[in-house]
Amino acid sequence: PEIQREAQKAQAPERLPRVVLKDELAFSFSGLKTALLRRAQAVGVYPRQEGETPALAPGILRQQVVANLSAGFQEAIVEALVEKTLEAARLTQARGILLGGGVAANALLRQRMAERSPVPVLVPRPSLCTDNGAMIASAAFYRLVRGEHHPPSLDADPSLRVG
Repeated sequence: PEIQREAQKAQAPERLPRVVLKDELAFSFSGLKTALLRRAQAVGVYPRQEGETPALAPGILRQQVVANLSAGFQEAIVEALVEKTLEAARLTQARGILLGGGVAANALLRQRMAERSPVPVLVPRPSLCTDNGAMIASAAFYRLVRGEHHPPSLDADPSLRVG
């Protein structure tokens, strides 16, 4: 939410690298986060070393630089999420896309996905777009109440089909 708030104040979004994982539907934002850190250090809004004071003192200029960096960061992430999601929908011949979790509260993601998707995009209202951990815990609670138990050795199956 803070990145979105800052990004809305941007005058000239900073162009940051895009996620490039050719022929994959996976996401990796580690390179983008490193690029953001390095750029923030270079323009003086983040210290280069622990204990160091950033070169750009608090003020209007610093706020604008932070807003522009935030907008560039948000833009790069949204672009990757939309591209990969639409590619996955195409490959699986999906009849719709459902955005969920905390990231689905992002207004730019909601807007871009709706604009670019050839299939319907369903998105809960922002107040319902929260961390999936709470939803998982809630589902587990009700299963536990019903008496369902699984051994500690139970592992995740990332290839499990939904539906």
